Amino acid sequence: MMTIFGAMAQLVPVVLEVGHFGVELFYAIWPLLAIGTIMMAFGFVGYPTLLPFGGTVVLIAMMIFVMEIFLTIKKVKKFNLVISSMLIANIFLFFGVIFGLVMALGYAGMVNIDINALLKGHVFLVIVGYIVVTIMGLSVVLLPMFGLSHGFSKKPLEISVALVSLAVISVVLSSLSGVALLGYGGYALASVGLLIYFYFIYTIHKTRARKEIDIYAKSLLFAYFSLIASLVLALVYLGIGYEPLLLASAWMMFFGFFAFVITGHMYKIIPFLVWFERFSPLVGKQKVPMLADMLPIKSSSAQLLFCALGVVVIAAAILLQEEVLLKAGASFLLMGALALVRNVFYMINYK
Repeated sequence: MMTIFGAMAQLVPVVLEVGHFGVELFYAIWPLLAIGTIMMAFGFVGYPTLLPFGGTVVLIAMMIFVMEIFLTIKKVKKFNLVISSMLIANIFLFFGVIFGLVMALGYAGMVNIDINALLKGHVFLVIVGYIVVTIMGLSVVLLPMFGLSHGFSKKPLEISVALVSLAVISVVLSSLSGVALLGYGGYALASVGLLIYFYFIYTIHKTRARKEIDIYAKSLLFAYFSLIASLVLALVYLGIGYEPLLLASAWMMFFGFFAFVITGHMYKIIPFLVWFERFSPLVGKQKVPMLADMLPIKSSSAQLLFCALGVVVIAAAILLQEEVLLKAGASFLLMGALALVRNVFYMINYK
């Protein structure tokens, strides 16, 4: 969430074509989110009374973010698909955080609620409603920009955003009412919507002018294949009820799709921000590096390889319930994570 919020601080003015209402508010968001996250982590480990307090701090951080985005969107004169997607996503985040706070109060024993019933709605609001819809909305700007794609139709994206949004509403209503049929209807709508979104991504890929498969493109290819794998595993789970299938599906969604979408874009966004801040004033005065020069090629390839192996091996370990495979996959992920940290510092400190 910190990476997403930090990226949104930079991307919102680009995609909305208006300035932030109050960009300084982002300086308050990250320390609050850090403090709240740490408190909640200790609360889950063994101090449940910390959960509602940590949850409240996280709620404040996210409410600041949501309100800032809403007030920024208010400055927009003409709505389009991207702006509508961001508005929908942040409405879902608003309600998702409220669900989470109520669950934290229930976990700490301060209110009497069915946590498991609310969990489904909370997960769908934050994960599918906010993160997935945000990725969908931004992809129509970022993917064509980085891949130089032209001449594709946005209609599939409009349909997929509408279906996924209806899916979130359906699952939330199921969570509140206990009507299982609404939940299954939501899962079906989300699956169809994501498949249509995958087709939209394919059309962007086919119409791109930049044919080079760089670390960004490789990361996204793995991410979108992970999304398909996650959907297949989830649908099979609904058919046979084998719980490891659901766990593997969630794993592929979080670490295969979300993680690789985020890390892939980091290899584009960080060099640009560093270049703009450090080298753009020197253009015409002295030789300045290209954005591609600021990428650690070998280290980023190693990061992609180790992380991809880790994700696949752990998914297999979850399905087979094999502890040795789990540890092997975790080792690959550790190596990939260390390479990613090294790459980030390399790009930030490039001179």
